[in-house]
Amino acid sequence: MTIYSLYIYDRHCACVYYQDWHRTKQPKRAGEGGGILNAVSQAVSPLAADNAAPTSSAFSSPRNTLSSTSGLVVAVGEVPVTPLPNPAEHARSNTLPFDEEAKLVYGVVLSLRNMVKKISGRDEQFTSYRTSSYRLHLYETVSGYKFVMLSDAATDGLRFVLRQIYNGPFVEYVVRNPLVPMDSRSQGIDNDYFRASIDRLVRGLSVFN
Repeated sequence: MTIYSLYIYDRHCACVYYQDWHRTKQPKRAGEGGGILNAVSQAVSPLAADNAAPTSSAFSSPRNTLSSTSGLVVAVGEVPVTPLPNPAEHARSNTLPFDEEAKLVYGVVLSLRNMVKKISGRDEQFTSYRTSSYRLHLYETVSGYKFVMLSDAATDGLRFVLRQIYNGPFVEYVVRNPLVPMDSRSQGIDNDYFRASIDRLVRGLSVFN
């Protein structure tokens, strides 16, 4: 049994926080203008232009055939070396951008939640569903925030864990933190203390491997 990831959505249907642990495929960074808020997670936020990978320079290699100062030819006829593909980057390229993934997760939750209410009545609550490979757990607060956790299919219900996250780290480091703008529609709720507190709580669970 293990835990894969955690999503938190605000009352405006926007993903305001994300954290993962045992994902086999890491999410691809959201694209520029993809609709993801700032301060959701550094791992999935769009890369800034000044943080992009530097391009290769003509004078970056000690085996360069030209000297940048003298202009003399040092060696000729060298075959350019093609860098080997990075398996991690290749696997990530086959996954959805995070902004699309977050919308799909919320869409599934909203659809199943509405279906349960229409079929079973207003007193019935949608709390989780299971597939052959994973289980989704949902905890919704009175204020409209939705805590969604993905685990392996064999894990029992984790709604109590999501309630602990809400009553503990969320209230302590988000609700009571004047520096965290809630319901801003432009900013997430990620901060170092909140992330570290959730990490300690999740890693301390018996189902965490």
